[in-house]
Amino acid sequence: MPKLRTLVLVAGAALLTRRALRRRVQASPLWPLPALDPPISGRPRSQALRLLVASRETVAEGVVQLRLEGRGLPRWEPGAHLDLVLPSGLVRQYSLCGDPEDTSSYTVATRLVEDGRGGSREVHEQVTEGMELVVRGPRNRFPLVEAPSYVFVAGGIGITPLLPMLRALPEHAEWRLLYAGRDRASMPFLEEVEKLGGGGRVTVVEGRPDLDALEVSEGAAVYACGPEGLMAAVAARFPDVRLERFAPRTSSEGNAEFEVELRRSGRTLTVAADSTVLAAVRRELPVTAYSCGQGFCGTCQQRVLEGEIDHRDELLTDEERGDSMLICVSRARSDRLVLDM
Repeated sequence: MPKLRTLVLVAGAALLTRRALRRRVQASPLWPLPALDPPISGRPRSQALRLLVASRETVAEGVVQLRLEGRGLPRWEPGAHLDLVLPSGLVRQYSLCGDPEDTSSYTVATRLVEDGRGGSREVHEQVTEGMELVVRGPRNRFPLVEAPSYVFVAGGIGITPLLPMLRALPEHAEWRLLYAGRDRASMPFLEEVEKLGGGGRVTVVEGRPDLDALEVSEGAAVYACGPEGLMAAVAARFPDVRLERFAPRTSSEGNAEFEVELRRSGRTLTVAADSTVLAAVRRELPVTAYSCGQGFCGTCQQRVLEGEIDHRDELLTDEERGDSMLICVSRARSDRLVLDM
C-alpha cells in the first residue's frame, strides 16, 4: 500500500504540473519556443511562437480562414507568409492575408487539396478554434515594390498574398487585377476584391483566363500567384513577372546527374537526374531532418563546403545562398557538391 500511495501522489503531482503549464500557455498566447531548425553558419531561423486559433471560418467553397492571436506580434508587409507547424508536425507555408498593422493576430487561408500531401487536409479536419499552433515568421520573398502601375493575376487561393497589396496601394494608384477561379463560389475574398476594384479595375474570370487580352503598360510591376499551370502561362506572357508559387517546379527536364560528398560522414552519393539530394542523403542517413519537401520551410537546410549550387527554393536569402542550400529541391550546377554532413 505505501508504494501504491506514493505512485498516486507522484501521478497527481505530474497532472497538476501539466495543468499549471497549460494555464500558463493559455494566459500567454505568444509563447517563445526554441528555433525549430538548427542555425546554419550562425544564422538562426525565425523564432517560433505559439499562437491561439481564435477563429476558423469558411470563406469560400473548400477554403478555410484562420485567425491566430498573440501579443506584440512581429509586423509584416504585403506578400509575407508564415510557417505553420501543424499538430502532426508537418510544416506548411501560408500567405498572410490580414492587416499588417494588427500586431495582435495573423490571418491565413488555405484551400483543401484533395490529392495533396496532407497539410491542407489536416488544417481543414483537425485545426479547430481554441487550439494552439506553433508558427514561424513572417518572411517575405514577394514584396510589393514601388512602380508607376501594377497588374495582378490571381488564381483561386492565389489571391491571398495579393489582397494585402491591393489594400496597401494608395487610392490614386493605377492597377488592374485579373482574378480567375473555377467558379465564383470557390473564389475567396471575391466580394472585398470587387469593392476594392470599383471602376473596372477587377476582371473576374470563371475558368481559364485569356492572358493575351491583359494590357500591361510600360514600367508596370506584374505580380501573380496561383496554380503552376497559370504561373507558367503568366511567366511565358510576361517575362519580368514576380511570382509566388504554391509549389516548386517538379519537372526533371534538363537535370543532370551529379555527386554529393558528405564530408563528416565520409560518404559519396550519386544524385540521379530524376531524384533529389534529400532522397540520396536519407538513403545513407535516414534521420536527416526534413518537412515540407518543397523548398519552403528550411528544415533540410545544409551547409555547402564546395561546389556550385543550383538554388530552387523559395526561402533562403541571398546571404544564406552563399554557403547553404535546401537539399529537398536545390541541385548542383557543378559535377560535385560537398556538404558539411
